[in-house]
Amino acid sequence: MVSDDFRFQVLPMSVTQLGKHISSEFQEELEDVRSRVLAMGGLVEQQVKDALESLTTANAELADQVILNDIRVNSMEVAIDEECSRILALRQPAAGDLRLVISIIKTITDLERIGDEAERIARMARKLSSSDHLPSGVAEVDHLGEKAIDELNAALDCFARLDADSALEAARKDIKVDREYESLIRQCITFMMEDPRSVRRVLDVMWCAKALERVGDHAQNISEYVIYLVKGKDIRHISLDDVAEQLSGE
Repeated sequence: MVSDDFRFQVLPMSVTQLGKHISSEFQEELEDVRSRVLAMGGLVEQQVKDALESLTTANAELADQVILNDIRVNSMEVAIDEECSRILALRQPAAGDLRLVISIIKTITDLERIGDEAERIARMARKLSSSDHLPSGVAEVDHLGEKAIDELNAALDCFARLDADSALEAARKDIKVDREYESLIRQCITFMMEDPRSVRRVLDVMWCAKALERVGDHAQNISEYVIYLVKGKDIRHISLDDVAEQLSGE
C-alpha cells in the first residue's frame, strides 16, 4: 500500500529567487501549489520504485497496485493544473511568479508521463509474472531503474530547494541513464541471438528498459525547468556544457 504522504522538504521561496509579494495570501497559494507538486513527485517516484520491484520479483499484486495508483497521479495533475489556471486568471503573475506557475504546469505534465511509464512497466510485470521464470535482462533493467530513480529524485530535490546549480548536475545524470540503456539493449540482442526462443520475452524486457529511459528524459526536463525558474533561462535544445558555461559566467 502506498502512503498518502510523499512530500520533499519544501524550502521557503526567497526574495532573491522569485521576488517579493505584496499579498501574503498569494505567497501562501504559491507555496501550497509547489508543495502539491512535490507530493505528486513523491508519489510518482514511489510508483517507479514499485513498478520496478514488481518486475524483478514477479509480484503481480504489487503491479496491480501501481496500475491502480496511476489514477491518483492523473487526478493530482488535473487538480494542480486547475489551481495554476486559477492563479493565472486571478493573480496575473509576472516575472519570477509567472515562471514558477509555468514551470509547475510543465513539471506536472512530465510527472504524469513518468507515472504512465511506471504503469507500463507494471503491466509488463503483470504479464511476465505468469511465466515460470523471469527472462534474461531483468537484472540489468533493475540496475537501469536505480539510475533513473536516482535522477528523478535529484530533479525533485532541486525543485524543492530551487537550486539551479544542482539542477544542472541532476540533468547530467541522464547521460549515465542513456549509456546504461544502450548497453542493456546490446545485451538483450545478444540474449535473443543465443536463444531465439526467448525473443518474445526479451522484447518485453526491452520495452521496460525503454520506459525507464523515458523516465530519465522526463526527469531531465524537470531539472531544466528549475534552471528556467531560478535563472530565467530557457535551456531547451542547448548542450549542458553550454548551459554550465552560461551559469558560471553570471
